[in-house]
Amino acid sequence: MARAGTAVLRLTVPAIAGALALSGAPCFSSPDDPVLAAFVALGPDGVPTARAITRAGQCPVLTLDGREVPMQLRAAPATEPLRPTASTPDLSKPSAFPVRVCDLTVPEGTASAVLGSRPLPLPPKHINRIVVIGDTGCRLKAKDDAWQACNDPQQYPFARIATQAAAWKPDLVVHVGDYLYRENPCPEGEAGCTGSPWGYGWDAWDADFFQPGAPLLAVAPWALARGNHENCARAGQGWWRLLDPRPLLAGRDCNDPGNDTAGDYSPPYAVPLGDGAQVVVMDLSHAGTGKIAPSDPHAAQYRQTARMLAEMAAGKTFTFAVDHYPFLAVTAQAGKNGQIKLKAGNKALNRLFGKENKHVMPKGVDVLLAGHVHLWEQVDLGGKQPSQFVAGFSGTQEDTVPLPQVLPAKVTPLPGTPVRRFDAIVASFGYMTLERTGRKTWHAAVFDVDGQKLRDCRINGRRSQCRAAL
Repeated sequence: MARAGTAVLRLTVPAIAGALALSGAPCFSSPDDPVLAAFVALGPDGVPTARAITRAGQCPVLTLDGREVPMQLRAAPATEPLRPTASTPDLSKPSAFPVRVCDLTVPEGTASAVLGSRPLPLPPKHINRIVVIGDTGCRLKAKDDAWQACNDPQQYPFARIATQAAAWKPDLVVHVGDYLYRENPCPEGEAGCTGSPWGYGWDAWDADFFQPGAPLLAVAPWALARGNHENCARAGQGWWRLLDPRPLLAGRDCNDPGNDTAGDYSPPYAVPLGDGAQVVVMDLSHAGTGKIAPSDPHAAQYRQTARMLAEMAAGKTFTFAVDHYPFLAVTAQAGKNGQIKLKAGNKALNRLFGKENKHVMPKGVDVLLAGHVHLWEQVDLGGKQPSQFVAGFSGTQEDTVPLPQVLPAKVTPLPGTPVRRFDAIVASFGYMTLERTGRKTWHAAVFDVDGQKLRDCRINGRRSQCRAAL
């Protein structure tokens, strides 16, 4: 039987002003600064791309080791034609991007990158301290009648979390996906979200990610996984325009629904951490949790990801594999009459990856990092599979159905692979940290919005163990 830590219920946080005072991060922008956001994204092979989003008529100049280099245009201001979305037509609108997106690949060996008066964080040779966050946006969704109080930092604390995590001074930030949740207009009478931007354009992206995430964007480069909220029927246009580290290509930009097979997928890539360790970022954002038919183009795409992951992990010292949907997590749903139904694993992904490898996850993959489920969770499968960590608890409306402290033996994500250790924190916003302690060992910790430590975890290869923080 697998034991879980006691679930924690903590939904209130101090005022956001107090959080900002704690941060030692540099000033992000001023009202007169045309650059609205700037950050560094790590792409294939860990190559850093400096990106700026500006309202100016041209791209800014980046100073690299004292040498001025103009940034290149990635996307000009535009309003994209309305395409079919996950929302009904009356709750949809064209995605407006009245901003210029610029980027520049930072050459290897560059010691400093400065945009105007703000330094941009470049990755160190050895990345030892990692912040993991996910599901950070504020949920406004008519279909579910879900109206999170985006104007209340107690109910939507991503800015507070970003500030606390920035104060930890990470070398890298890993986001496990789902950045934009403000899909539909806040209805009259919902004071908590009155006046919120909505849709999939720049104003919603800015409110849901760039403004609240600014403290963390300023202190470390990012490895960015794509969530289902960033698939083409939702915020995919903004994903490709604003966040993905690779070139923006016509036909992969989610503008034309006829090209969604290409726009909803991209091959995985590896970000080296030094000393043979790495993060592999996978785009499985369109997978869902149900069976995928063999004729579905995504089936072949995800099998390609499985093969590439095996190749990337071979011979490496340690591999974190990152995607949005957890392969090996346990979830809880409230049924009628108050009973709780437990589910484990992801049938869609486990079945397809299993066609490439009977063990599902290839050798060399040690830890899986994911989100999608709005809580924090750790699953240890005795070394037969990687440990699964879920960090989908960094801003959006939390899941509140409790998970048991002891899992029934029959609840396992893969046949014949019982859960050995299990821990979960439900209904508490926060973030996770990873700190390297050896060739195959890491220390993980979980913090709430006040920076209070909730969990200490030891990771040794594929094995993990967590306990309540003292």
